[in-house]
Amino acid sequence: MDDYRHLSLWHDSAGEELAPRPSLAASLDVDVVIVGAGYTGLWTAYYLKESDPSLQVAIVESEIAGFGASGRNGGWCAGEIAGNREKMAASAGRAAVMALERQMFATVDEVARVVSSEGIDCHFHKGGILTFARSPAQVVRLQKRIEYERSWGFGPEDFSWIPQSEVDPLGRVSNSHGALFTPHAAAIHPLRLARGLARAVETRGVRIFERTRARSVEPRLVRTEGGNIKAEVVLRCTEAFTVQLPGHRRSFIPVYSLMLATEPLTDTFWDRVGLRERQVFNDARHLIIYGQRTADGRLAFGGRGALYHFGSALSPEFDRRHSVHASLRRILWDLFPDLGRALVTHKWGGAVASPRDGRPSVFFDRRVGVGDAGGYVGEGVAASNLAGRTMADLVLNRDTELTHLPWVGHRSPLWEPEPLRWLGVNAGTLLAPVADSVEDRTGKPSRLLAGALSWLTGK
Repeated sequence: MDDYRHLSLWHDSAGEELAPRPSLAASLDVDVVIVGAGYTGLWTAYYLKESDPSLQVAIVESEIAGFGASGRNGGWCAGEIAGNREKMAASAGRAAVMALERQMFATVDEVARVVSSEGIDCHFHKGGILTFARSPAQVVRLQKRIEYERSWGFGPEDFSWIPQSEVDPLGRVSNSHGALFTPHAAAIHPLRLARGLARAVETRGVRIFERTRARSVEPRLVRTEGGNIKAEVVLRCTEAFTVQLPGHRRSFIPVYSLMLATEPLTDTFWDRVGLRERQVFNDARHLIIYGQRTADGRLAFGGRGALYHFGSALSPEFDRRHSVHASLRRILWDLFPDLGRALVTHKWGGAVASPRDGRPSVFFDRRVGVGDAGGYVGEGVAASNLAGRTMADLVLNRDTELTHLPWVGHRSPLWEPEPLRWLGVNAGTLLAPVADSVEDRTGKPSRLLAGALSWLTGK
């Protein structure tokens, strides 16, 4: 790829050339080799070098730092983690799951600390999340969500209901019935964070080899097109691209999430809509959507809805599906009718990794020196930081509160062979908007369809 600026709004506004770093040209011996220069790999390298500056660390990346989901996501640095708490608690206990959630809340502030100390201009602003209720059924769902959070010990300082009379000054969307608010999130420019982290680890002596594809990831060895890297520790941080490595076709499914961005909007528009604290936002429909007010006054908005491709296929052509982008535009204009004739200037997409049980993991086998982290199901901006800190502790053999969190050592089951996973995943994808349509029509939660959706997705 000659010009990475065309990948997304974030790449187009990165503030730098995005020229690839040199590729690996000869075999190499280091202490730690990391495969993947996305958030997980970069955060892991950052904390390894922070703890032990003497370590020799190398990263190999098939394109450029921030090429994948780390540079294309919705810019939600949110204190949330994917996965079913009840299932996690069944094996690890409620206290451990609560500790993980609390660590995720604190991670948003840890990212803020590093961004500030490293001078990374990623437009970080902690404004929280507004989840709007735009139908009676969504009100019921969000009220139950708050009850559920209370049952886990999280108070109004973590999750609170904002009645309709108080919502509009914060963020005005059509058909609003109120909103759930959590302060544990920030809006960011995702690629600027990834690129800033890459520069930060380089200043600490980490060597990043771009346009260097890993052909295989083995104990003590990574084989690439330009040479082999031997290391006592080999860490795979490849998220959705994991499925392209030998033996990993069923480890994840690559779920495509697509986005669009408007032109910079007028002061008159923002005076009416609000979002002055750049709160990231969504609503309580079953189909996942997400948006933010960017630092330069655009709306960047995305969602799911793209079908899964047979055999866990990945392709640049899947990043742009006219029907999905058209649907996202309709949803965005429905949320904000005042957009009127505003232009859409960017359309893009990318894949995130979804494990069969919907749970991310951090894993390190000291006996063979191999580890991996990921499977964030789209919740990886903040979670990758916690994963990176945790992985660093595991590699350095430190017994800390992070190494006892319930995602450490977890192994998700493999996805079903084809065509079963193609049928099941796409049935779930198609069912979400059907459930939303039924709820909009009846005004009541669609328990039967929602239950079927949970069964299909394993959540």
